[in-house]
Amino acid sequence: MRRLALILSAALLTGTAALADAGGVPRLGDDGLYHPAWEQETFKNLPDDLAEAKASGKRLLIIVEQRGCIYCKKMETEVFPDPAIDRMLTDDYFALKINMWGDTEVTDFDGKVLSEKEAVRRWGINFTPTMIFVPETVPEGKTAAQAAVIMMPGAFGKGTTRALLTYVKTDAYKDGQGFQAYLQSQAKAEKSD
Repeated sequence: MRRLALILSAALLTGTAALADAGGVPRLGDDGLYHPAWEQETFKNLPDDLAEAKASGKRLLIIVEQRGCIYCKKMETEVFPDPAIDRMLTDDYFALKINMWGDTEVTDFDGKVLSEKEAVRRWGINFTPTMIFVPETVPEGKTAAQAAVIMMPGAFGKGTTRALLTYVKTDAYKDGQGFQAYLQSQAKAEKSD
């Protein structure tokens, strides 16, 4: 019920449509960001969002974007709508959007309350889109960026994006293998099939 109220409030206040159109491509909101159906509308209280993600059996993913970003558009209109990627984002991830220049308050994991733009600056993000994959448990006193399993700046193709989502979802990072090595091992495995 709370989620529905948040979605309706956000749509009424910002004119943002949170649902994708019939073609699977998200609508562009009045805030200049794309809003796919799998995006979660929350109060941007990251500890609460992590708890909700865990309760629903999902991983918390924070996506930082900005108005007019051609790379964000590529990800939102070409990569994320891919059926396999869309399914993973819907089924396995609790994804929030942070506006690089936004004024909405964000409560970071260490309790600090900042505007979106201040949080992004604090996290050292200079490029959009940037995906921040949050671990199941965030150590006390850490920010989202400090706790991140991996932070991935940039626009990538469908194969790399699927591999990244799988890398985090399956906890492949926990064995110490970096994403590049994981990606290479996946390519070799596909080649040998």
